[in-house]
Amino acid sequence: MRKRLKALKLPQTVDIVSNMKTIAVTVDEATLKLLDELTDTSPRPRSRSALVRTALREFAERERRREIEAKDGELFRKHRKRLAHQARLLISEQARS
Repeated sequence: MRKRLKALKLPQTVDIVSNMKTIAVTVDEATLKLLDELTDTSPRPRSRSALVRTALREFAERERRREIEAKDGELFRKHRKRLAHQARLLISEQARS
């Protein structure tokens, strides 16, 4: 791996890799095959670990956004009458201008 990174001239990546923690993940054969296909067809050299990190990060970000949107939706539902009233007042005020 280090030779590959050195060949790509990415010395800063070595520092990033040394700060990472190792975990064990169990996957089925179909998922492993898909992961290997993705690493083989990637336009730039990528490892399984890099793809799994990217996928996990994207999943976590989507989940975070989903949770925030759910909380926002609950707030809108909770205060919809007041928000609708404020919107009507604002529209009528703008119509007078």
